[in-house]
Amino acid sequence: MLQVHNVSLKFGKRTLFENVNLKFSDGACYGLIGANGAGKSTFLKLLTGELETTTGEVTVGKNERISVLKQDHYAYDDMRVLDVVIMGNRKLYDIMKEKEELYSHTEFTEEDGYRLADLEAEFLDMDGWNAESDAAILLSNLGVKEENHSKLMKEIEMKDRVKVLLASSLFGNPDILLLDEPTNSLDLSAINWLEEFLINFSNTVIVVSHDRHFLNKVCTHIADIDFGKIKIYIGNYDFWYQSRELALKQVKDQNKKKEEKIKELQDFIARFSANASKSKQATSRKKMLEKIELEEIIPSTRKYPYIDFKIEHPIGKEILTVRDLVKEVDGKRILNKVSFTVLKGDKIAIVSENDQAKTMLLNLLAGQEKYDKGEIKFGKTIVPSYLPQDNSSYFGKDGTIMEWIGQYYDIDDETYLRGFLGRMLFSGDDVFKKVSVLSGGEKARCMLSKCMLESPNFLLLDEPTNHLDLESITSLNKGLENFQGELIMTTRDHELNQTVANRIIEIKEDGTIIDRRVTFDEYYQKK
Repeated sequence: MLQVHNVSLKFGKRTLFENVNLKFSDGACYGLIGANGAGKSTFLKLLTGELETTTGEVTVGKNERISVLKQDHYAYDDMRVLDVVIMGNRKLYDIMKEKEELYSHTEFTEEDGYRLADLEAEFLDMDGWNAESDAAILLSNLGVKEENHSKLMKEIEMKDRVKVLLASSLFGNPDILLLDEPTNSLDLSAINWLEEFLINFSNTVIVVSHDRHFLNKVCTHIADIDFGKIKIYIGNYDFWYQSRELALKQVKDQNKKKEEKIKELQDFIARFSANASKSKQATSRKKMLEKIELEEIIPSTRKYPYIDFKIEHPIGKEILTVRDLVKEVDGKRILNKVSFTVLKGDKIAIVSENDQAKTMLLNLLAGQEKYDKGEIKFGKTIVPSYLPQDNSSYFGKDGTIMEWIGQYYDIDDETYLRGFLGRMLFSGDDVFKKVSVLSGGEKARCMLSKCMLESPNFLLLDEPTNHLDLESITSLNKGLENFQGELIMTTRDHELNQTVANRIIEIKEDGTIIDRRVTFDEYYQKK
């Protein structure tokens, strides 16, 4: 049981939370959502005690253990992978280490014997003898090969380090599980396994995620941070979104009816207040008017950018043909005789367990890399726009957002640019921020702005949801659904794949492809 009593948190003059009262129940999974900067990760730190509340308190059930997904992928470089997982249950890990230290004594004292007896009893009670096998099962389920279990963390790939830290947070059946963006960098099979794990998890889970499909799959409740408050709703993310939209519509409809009634009463009063025979009726309507109150509609702290890819040049018959494409990296062929043709109306999702192969294919199509063999041929009418996963090279020179975006728009029209950037949530003096200090999300919105200004009829998108909040992802999703051109994209966002893509190209381990004209869900279920 986890409870929050009258919790407030202030940083100087800024109040992040105020008088928050919540109860998180066993067996429930809470999706913690809110705009960027609303305080999602900060709230998790309050729950763990990493941050102190300004007022109020956080209480945890007696003897209950909180487990947190760690974010520092380099913190355990010199530790064995299995040990990092077991360390998720710190008490058990400390017992194991103390036992090892005592057994290493060349001279064994009576005091050592008593201490070891106590440790062995605790170790047995915590099912310590199965710790390594339990940790190994978690790692294997997440896709970390057995050959890597006994290696040091610094010896394994970054994608596997992410899985090790996730396994560590899940290890030992914690009473309260706090997960901040657990699906980041996970492949499809690992995400699918994690979804099933959390669905069947019998204790309390609080998860922060920008993956709408994931929130819909695992969450029984949504904890929404807005206006410095946190309100819990029953249901998954879609249910919360639809309920919120319905409630807002109902208030607006009620206000509209009230406004019509107010106008009707005001018109009557204006016409008959000076008429002696109607004065009583006019007075009565004045009293009625005074009693009508419009419901206050407080604007949410959430802001949705306007993402719309306009096409200036229509596409001809020939779009893109790829023939026998070959690319090797460090002596390994990651693309092996890849051939496909893009046809009118195609919106293609590239999927693979090999992230390098996906990004390389997009880089080759965008002309950012040279291929070893084969051919890439775009039609003469194609106006492509490329959104890379790594956008750091685009922000090498310092300058304001206005100056940066001006590079990609050949008309010197400050009014237009300011209006355009305002729709992308860079309003007022924000347009004069230096690009060198922008957050990942702000840079991502800059890159999307660049793509839109290029008026493309063909999009190449490599993980376009990276660094975006839920609101921006939702807007991007709608923009791509409405896009009238063709596109090729890679994304881990299940819903984006399902609602946008009508064709799936899978890059296999040997670099060859399987090309299917199916929806993502059809591919996913078969896979």
